Amino acid sequence: MTDTTAAVQPSLGELERRAAARRDRPSYGHDALIACDRLVRIFTTDGVEVQALQGLDLLVQDGELMALVGASGSGKSTLMNILAGLDVPTAGAAKVAGRDLLAMDAKARLAYRREVVGFVWQQTARNLLPYLTAAQNVALPMQLRGRGRPRKAAMAERARELLSMLGVGECADRRPVQLSGGQQQRVAIAVALANSPAVLLADEPTGELDSATGEQVFAAFRRANEELGTTIVIVTHDQAVADEVRRTVAIRDGRTSSEVLRRTEVDAQGQESLVAREYAMLDRAGRLQLPAEYTAALAMEHRVMLELEQDHIGVWPDAPAGERGADGGA
Repeated sequence: MTDTTAAVQPSLGELERRAAARRDRPSYGHDALIACDRLVRIFTTDGVEVQALQGLDLLVQDGELMALVGASGSGKSTLMNILAGLDVPTAGAAKVAGRDLLAMDAKARLAYRREVVGFVWQQTARNLLPYLTAAQNVALPMQLRGRGRPRKAAMAERARELLSMLGVGECADRRPVQLSGGQQQRVAIAVALANSPAVLLADEPTGELDSATGEQVFAAFRRANEELGTTIVIVTHDQAVADEVRRTVAIRDGRTSSEVLRRTEVDAQGQESLVAREYAMLDRAGRLQLPAEYTAALAMEHRVMLELEQDHIGVWPDAPAGERGADGGA
């Protein structure tokens, strides 16, 4: 690898121009519905600190239907709890629908959970009250809303409309024990949508269901996204669910590491195909996480070699010892 430092060193004028451009740039995520900027969450147990989120960045646009994936302990559930208003970050910035999650007091946080976000848990028992019918479960969040609460007849009508839209209209007068697991989760989605939230969050909503039932539940999420325009973020281990959304973001070691974007392309013969491309996430400090399978395949450890080309950056495994200079570099 040749030394390209002199060839790419920017002039003082160029550095000043770049600095001015950064100053004039709109604030991070100013037009995003969800904006997490260098988010940190530290838990302390028995005097031992565990950093669940380590400077995580995430932007979600209004109207998106996306998935978050990651191994156990990656930080994705911690992130969901923060976005749901159930937990508070240790540092960084997080805004959802214009609400500053770090600045809210207990009263504002309660209003946020009732009015801005809806949540669907993996365990169906956490989503529904067993002694209420499906329609009554859906109406309950509207009753608890307080100010701006609709009339009783309007609540009942909206509950039945939501259940019908999600394909469980016939379950309106049944209690949870009389419903299948898939029906319970679709009723739970209706409960989460009752107060017309800006964001619907779902934590492994198909984790306890078989694949066919899981497809029905995901179809309900898609319908809510398309017909109501609700922004939906789903945490999932189910690759079948992840493959169904246009954008999948992977979380690793408390940071967003990569994302897969999917789009439909039409060839010259008019045949449609779904094309997926994986991207590494670049944070505001210029850091990125290379996919573990890539670094393992090339035995990349500790450091890598870089070279700036005209339209890309080359990344290679560190040079063998015989190719290094006296200072240990390439």
